[in-house]
Amino acid sequence: MAVEFRFTAASVAKVRFAVSPLGETVLALRTLLGAGGHTVHQPWLRRTRPLLAGEPELPLLRALISGPMPSFLFPVPHERLPSIATELDLLRATDETFFRRECSAVLGAPIENVPEPDTVLPRLAEALHRCHERLISPQWGRMRAVLEADVGRRALTLVNGGTQALFAELHQDIAWDGGQLVVHGRRTPHSVHTVDTGGHGLVLLPSIFNWPNIGVDKSPVEAASIRYPAVGVGLLWEPPPPALAGLAPVLGRTRTELLAALAEPLTTAALAGHLGVTPSAVSQHLGALRGAGLVSTHRNGRMALHLRTERANHLLAPSAS
Repeated sequence: MAVEFRFTAASVAKVRFAVSPLGETVLALRTLLGAGGHTVHQPWLRRTRPLLAGEPELPLLRALISGPMPSFLFPVPHERLPSIATELDLLRATDETFFRRECSAVLGAPIENVPEPDTVLPRLAEALHRCHERLISPQWGRMRAVLEADVGRRALTLVNGGTQALFAELHQDIAWDGGQLVVHGRRTPHSVHTVDTGGHGLVLLPSIFNWPNIGVDKSPVEAASIRYPAVGVGLLWEPPPPALAGLAPVLGRTRTELLAALAEPLTTAALAGHLGVTPSAVSQHLGALRGAGLVSTHRNGRMALHLRTERANHLLAPSAS
């Protein structure tokens, strides 16, 4: 089924980006339960699947996530990068009528037989919080860096080429045509579902665990949303090259990963997000690496960009391992 988003001038102005830790947690669980995902995630799956054992709410999660998923699992973020706690508060506040309708459709049960939302939603929120802490949080720094880098790239495209250029490069199944955005389905291409962005606009969410697919909320309560595959997911789970593995015992894991990340200029904040450490810790590591001639820092006004030096490039080259 194709989905057609209808825009007004006001709703085009409200197109924005967001990153959703809750959405990635739900999609990661779906991958772990064998109901989705791509082979690119196999390294993560092998390491992470044992951590799901013993989850007391696994039957509830399986019922809601293994098949068609209810929209209330994906509340649209109100800010660019919300915390998992903020998104879980949105989940707990799901409208009762909406909850019952979505559960009825997903579970194939009459609305009157759907469990009470006051009972299910708190249990569900706690289970998703536990799963986030076990499955996502240890790698969230790297994941967030990929997602935020994608947002930065898209924002630059929007500035340079406008809305049409932005949508043209999001995904092969997305097309901007005469003021309308069309997401083409693959199973029933001649069937069209219409989504009116109304006064709420459209939120674009880069995704790791929905990669390489497009995800569309066909019945938005507020803003419409599209989850699209983030650039760089294919490199996320790759093991470090031999040169990096050999350097880690000498430089330490964090400094070795920092050098690997600095193949392109990055700010201290971006490095902190990529490595999952504090900006002050990054600054300390950068100072040591600068002293060894492995990192250079260039300032442009109040912004400082860091890049590894040629000496570091030689150190990281395969011949140096």
